[in-house]
Amino acid sequence: MPSSPRITLARVAEDAGVSISTASRALRGRGDMAQDTRTRVLRVAQTLGYTGAGESRGRPRRGTSLVFDLVLAHFHDPYTDEVTAGARTAAARLRYDLVLTTERDDPEDDWPQRIRSRGTAGVILGLIVPTAAQMAAMRRAGIPIVLLEPPSEPPMKLPSVRTTDRAGGKAAAEHLIDRGVRRFIVIGGAPSYRYGRGRVEGFLETLSRLVPGAPCVRMDADWSAMEAWRSCAKALAGLPGDGPIGLFACSDEMAAGAYRAIAEAGLSIPRDVLVIGFDDVRGARWLHPSLTTIRQPIREMAAAAVHTLVRAVRGEDLGDEVIELPTELIARGSTRATFPVSAGGAAD
Repeated sequence: MPSSPRITLARVAEDAGVSISTASRALRGRGDMAQDTRTRVLRVAQTLGYTGAGESRGRPRRGTSLVFDLVLAHFHDPYTDEVTAGARTAAARLRYDLVLTTERDDPEDDWPQRIRSRGTAGVILGLIVPTAAQMAAMRRAGIPIVLLEPPSEPPMKLPSVRTTDRAGGKAAAEHLIDRGVRRFIVIGGAPSYRYGRGRVEGFLETLSRLVPGAPCVRMDADWSAMEAWRSCAKALAGLPGDGPIGLFACSDEMAAGAYRAIAEAGLSIPRDVLVIGFDDVRGARWLHPSLTTIRQPIREMAAAAVHTLVRAVRGEDLGDEVIELPTELIARGSTRATFPVSAGGAAD
């Protein structure tokens, strides 16, 4: 049977009632135009099944593109600075350039449109899981994706790089218990992302196993220092019993917020409260006292994502392979105190 004629850009432009150049700019996410015009062009292209075959869209057919995109919701905070540094260094060593791409809250200006327009060889998604539509766009363009610390398990098969979050929570609990602490506060993240849940679950499971029945107040914060300060203040007021307190926060930023609440409650670190964070970003050691934290190897994880992407670009079928780099507890001043434990199990 004869094959169906290929839908051309001229056909999309005609049906949308715009010029060919306007249709091209709308599909590539470039240029200034009325939002309803861009939306109309995209809708017509989708209805007609326009794929842009034969045009400069997606990875070049000879596979000569040496550009990777790193997509994040935002840049220039301590965590994403580490991600960027690790990915850029690894990409440069492999002779790839790295483009920083921001995920925008605009479905008509989605990152796949921008990425497809510049012949990217592959994409690293940091702290993001692609939608079905985004994934379909990347597959049509032949552009592989690697996930870095996905916030949830992806519904499709994609390789990912992550860290041992549950083991990190376990190490934090064991460290506080070894110091003689028998009352605890946990500040989890909201939304409850996959990695945050793992950290809290590892911590609480270890408490249940090693000090069953120990008083513990769990609060959630929006991953910010300000909200963690408020949550910690409530937890300190509601924690029953007497004696030293062990506090575990799911990020270093939230631990920094807890420092303020502890001081405002008239308590001291580590005399009254021992604090552990998670991440080991650059500001952790400059808190006073310096913050004990669970180090996740952020730069190394970003580099591993780049190396994994190179394998995918070269045609290796990675499926849903998971690369997991280990966490490490870094003990500093915020847990330097040690408390004796009485025969009954409570710290004196």
